[in-house]
Order: sequence, then C-alpha cells, then structure tokens
Amino acid sequence: MKDRILKRFNEEIAVLERELKIDLPKEIQRARELGDLRENAEYKAAKERQEIVNARIAMLKRRAGEIALMNLDRIPRGRAGFGSTVELRSSTGENVIYQLVMPEEADVEKGLISTSSPIGRAILNKEEGDEIDVTTPSGKRNFELIKLTTIHDE
Repeated sequence: MKDRILKRFNEEIAVLERELKIDLPKEIQRARELGDLRENAEYKAAKERQEIVNARIAMLKRRAGEIALMNLDRIPRGRAGFGSTVELRSSTGENVIYQLVMPEEADVEKGLISTSSPIGRAILNKEEGDEIDVTTPSGKRNFELIKLTTIHDE
C-alpha cells in the first residue's frame, strides 16, 4: 500500500516537473513576446501556474518523505489501523466494507475511507464486536464492527 502511494506521488511529481521545466517556460516566453508584461494576462497566468506547480511538487515530496518513513510494524495487530479492511453493520442492518487509507487515496465510492475522516477516526483502534458511533455531516450513525482484516493479515 505504501509503495502504491509513493509510486503515484512520484508519477505526479514527474508530470509536474515536466510542466515546470518544459511547458511553462515556453508559455512564459510566448507571453513575453506579446509585449508589455504589466498588462499581459497570459504572462501572469503562466507565472501563477508556475507558483502553484512548485507548491504542489514541494507538498508531494514532503508527503512522500513522510510516507517512506512510516513504520508499518507500529500499526496495531487485532485492532483497526491504517490499511485495515473492516466490515461494518449499520443500525439499519446494512453491511458496508471500508478500507482505511491515507487522505490522498480516499474514495468513498470505492470503499476507501481516510483515517482522518469522521468515520475513519471512529474506526481506528476498534476490534471485532465493538460498537462505533460516528457523527457525520449527514447526522449520527451507529455501526458494529463485524469483521476486521489488518494490514498484517493480508
């Protein structure tokens, strides 16, 4: 899981660095050729994009460094943590399966829940059989953790 995230980050960094080093300098040069830089919207837009790309690259590199240093042995065994897959039964009897992931990977439609989301935080450190109460933007929800597979079990 950690390797998948790092690969995705490195791919995005490569695309952004290409834009920063090849595409944006060409756009800036074209805009300069249009004349007065004080009233040149194309120039300003390219320079703003350059700042955004630089900031995004810095953030991705920082997050990649943090992820690379993650010690997966510190993730609990027998309790929900990063990488765990949980099957929950709602108070209405409906079963739902979630995997706890980093915010960058979260996709509710695919069952990928961030460990920093309200549901993700409520699930952390729970064991099979535990009740989980979650306050979400759509109201209070109640679940029972009926099955747990940790990152160590997979």
